[in-house]
Amino acid sequence: MEQVFRDAVSQLKDDRPVVLATVVRTSGSTPQKPGAKLLVREDGSGVGTLGGGCVEGDIWFAARMLMKGTGGAQMRDYELNEDLAAEDGLICGGTMYFLIDPIRDTDDLLPFAEEIVSAYDGGVPVAIASVVNAPEGSDVTIGSKLLVRENGTTESTLGSSELDEDATLRARKLMAMGKQEYVTHPSGVEYFVEAYTTPPRLILAGGGHVSKAIAPVAATVGFKITVIDDRPEFANEERFPEADAVYTEDFVTALNRLPINANTFIVIATRGHRYDDTALEAAAQSKASYVALLGSKRKTILIYEALLERGLPMERIRELRAPSGLDIQARTPEEIAVSIVAEMLMFRLGGDGRPMKLEERHLQRIQSKSAVTAAAD
Repeated sequence: MEQVFRDAVSQLKDDRPVVLATVVRTSGSTPQKPGAKLLVREDGSGVGTLGGGCVEGDIWFAARMLMKGTGGAQMRDYELNEDLAAEDGLICGGTMYFLIDPIRDTDDLLPFAEEIVSAYDGGVPVAIASVVNAPEGSDVTIGSKLLVRENGTTESTLGSSELDEDATLRARKLMAMGKQEYVTHPSGVEYFVEAYTTPPRLILAGGGHVSKAIAPVAATVGFKITVIDDRPEFANEERFPEADAVYTEDFVTALNRLPINANTFIVIATRGHRYDDTALEAAAQSKASYVALLGSKRKTILIYEALLERGLPMERIRELRAPSGLDIQARTPEEIAVSIVAEMLMFRLGGDGRPMKLEERHLQRIQSKSAVTAAAD
């Protein structure tokens, strides 16, 4: 949603009101997940998406009406039922919950949006907590916001110190990888927390065939690419046009000097065991949450034994992804690239890697329903 906030900064700096619509919660199967955003400008144009179709059209219309009126933020939910399916083809069967937030006083959101853009650009990670629901008679207002920075400092309030403290604790846990959480507080107030940090960066330690195949796949799903290899013929911009940075130097030296945070992903794919060994050790000692090693189980065991002898804690070794990738029986560099990037996305987005196909119970229900229909005919 980076572009949404960049556009918000541009609009608000020109004193143009906007309406920000956000998917804050979903249940069942839906075309978009929490965090999806649509920014509606004063002229009716917009940036971002809530999943398309008639639901987005309705939210867009509601945003335009809010911009013209004087009302505050509001929550709306849409059940993607058969009526919507017939009208728009959204055969999803879930429910989407939206916070529609008009920003008429441009100073209300501009400082927050500027800090979010700064976080995307490599600045301090931040999070925004927004009230989406409150008990009747509560002093808490829907749309109230709290900005939380990495060091725990805050701006504004959700409506009470108790809510602010709760949101601050949760927000700081989400910042490392820019995640979201929908919270129902014991007071009955519901709020949505979104964390923002730099885009995920993938460091490829080794410029061989597999890394060459990984780079374009990872770039298409939002990773910034850095390549390290001590051989100029393997570390150059012509070989890796997708890379933001290419370094021709020793793996350990580069890994020790590069800025690495929890949203950094490192794949070790060097040309030999001794390079894999030292590069993996340097990567494991960094702050990267995802560190993977390309190769066989035998090689992994030998390197793990050496790292343990050299003092790397077993707790950290357990966190490493080696051999890297999901088991899809990949053989070619291109297949291995798909396997590794799929694992990276699973790690980052919170999936479990299981097949998405319908379970047997669903198939039996379909079969039974079909048999009843046939008998009735």
